[in-house]
Amino acid sequence: MAITGASGAIYGIRALELLRQVADVETHAIVTPSAQRTIAHETSYSPDDVRTLADHLHHPRDIGAAVSSGSFVSAGMLVAPCSVKTLSGIANSYGEGLVVRAADVCLKERRRVVLMLRETPFHAGHIDLMARATTNGAIIMPPVPAFYALPTSIDDIVHQSVSRALELLDVVVPGIKRWDGGSAVAEET
Repeated sequence: MAITGASGAIYGIRALELLRQVADVETHAIVTPSAQRTIAHETSYSPDDVRTLADHLHHPRDIGAAVSSGSFVSAGMLVAPCSVKTLSGIANSYGEGLVVRAADVCLKERRRVVLMLRETPFHAGHIDLMARATTNGAIIMPPVPAFYALPTSIDDIVHQSVSRALELLDVVVPGIKRWDGGSAVAEET
């Protein structure tokens, strides 16, 4: 998983927190320098707090890290939040740094890559990049709130959005609310 410098660092932090609750999931994280700045500005977490949430932390410029090779087996990759710069690198297979290289490796190995794109509004260039990344196999999932879940706090919105993103990687976490045809019901797991 990667946390980039877009607004919404809490999405990546919450993903790491939720993944710690799931048995048999080993996390590899990449936290970009821009993400460290955003984490410090937007949250009460320090970059060191976030680093300790992952089982393995990789430097964003270490293109020799385990996650940079197709022989490294993974379920896929979550980029939360995903900046437009990162989206552009993934859409164009421009793997200068480890985040884009790891995503590109997942795509070439036909593993899922979920991009929680944090930008608004979109212009035609953003939409074109999303289309190209999707054509390459990525899943674009902006963190749009699910109001059927009747959130009462920002934490509820973040939890639901991240839980749905993790499900795209076949990771089910407790507490996700599902639509049952008439209301949202919390799933017990």
